[in-house]
Amino acid sequence: MAILNEFKTFITKGNMVDMAVGIVIGAAFTTVVKSLVTDIIMPPVGMMTGGIDFSNFFIALDGQHYNSLDEATKSGAATINYGLFVNNIITLLIVGAAVFGVVKTVNRIKAKEEEAPKEPAKPSEEVLLLREIRDALSQPPEAK
Repeated sequence: MAILNEFKTFITKGNMVDMAVGIVIGAAFTTVVKSLVTDIIMPPVGMMTGGIDFSNFFIALDGQHYNSLDEATKSGAATINYGLFVNNIITLLIVGAAVFGVVKTVNRIKAKEEEAPKEPAKPSEEVLLLREIRDALSQPPEAK
């Protein structure tokens, strides 16, 4: 039972919930970035390289020639898909740059908050009363 209580405490901590939200948002962000790379970035890159489609760069390990990766896959040939690997590297670089930008922005905001002068907290009523009593007691008796 102690292990279950420990697990419950661990799973309900704020950091764990924050991490779960981050993972879900990260997964959604990854699909957007993958679409950005596949649908927006790679077509112009392919056009600049003479219409080359990186996703169709592969090596068929059975020694046969296939016109496309889809054709090789349908025939059951084992393939090394280095073109898809290139696409994934580009995706990684874009995700890394985006995360870097977000972290840099957050750090800049935190630094500005830390630099801002903060007003000292106002003392409580009890502290003010104790100060008055201290000051009254520190005065000589004839001044009263």
